[in-house]
Amino acid sequence: MARFFKACAMALGLIAAPLIAQADMPKITERTITVTGTGQADAAPDIATLRVGVTSEAKTARAAMDQTNARTAAVIARLAGLGVAERDMQTSGLSLNPVWSNRPSANGHTVNVITGFVARNGLTVRARDLDGLGALIDSVVSDGANDIGGIAFGVDDPAPLLDAARRDAVADAMARAQLFAGAAGVTLGPLKTLSENGGYAPQPRMMEMAMSRDAGAPVARGEVSYSATVTMVFGIGE
Repeated sequence: MARFFKACAMALGLIAAPLIAQADMPKITERTITVTGTGQADAAPDIATLRVGVTSEAKTARAAMDQTNARTAAVIARLAGLGVAERDMQTSGLSLNPVWSNRPSANGHTVNVITGFVARNGLTVRARDLDGLGALIDSVVSDGANDIGGIAFGVDDPAPLLDAARRDAVADAMARAQLFAGAAGVTLGPLKTLSENGGYAPQPRMMEMAMSRDAGAPVARGEVSYSATVTMVFGIGE
């Protein structure tokens, strides 16, 4: 029986030895080239988004709110009269806050007391007639808007520009991969993976500016740029 167990142990040792030797061998990983490409597509904007606000201050909360409501209604009516669709106007901020002031008290100290109220109503507006943007701004100011800001230009349908930027990004990545393979003295193999990275928010480009052609506030449209980034992994040919 002892001879039997000894023989089994020797057999197991012979089997385990190649496995241990195989585990100690360095693993051969697949040779690849990884590159990142960027692309960009520029266009003249055809839509503008801006914030329009009305702020009023009065002795009472009711008076401050009433004044703001009346002016905001006039601004909305003016925007509608200028062709801004209802879907392109959205309330983006409504607030009513007390105005605090320091006042002397009977014991000679100062105390904070409410001396009035400030009411604000803000609108986010999409303007599609960029030729009339300056006149639109002037008109809403005349109707009571006293807070204008946050103008951002964009393209109503960015899909074609995004696709152009993506194609540019892929071409850029492939050119980089060819360059690296040539510099390393190897042959570029097949594409293994392709992934898209990053966001595509339009960025303003301050070139070839077109001023608003109406008689209102001067507005420089410039261009907007949409970008794309891709990462591509290629094999290395034998």
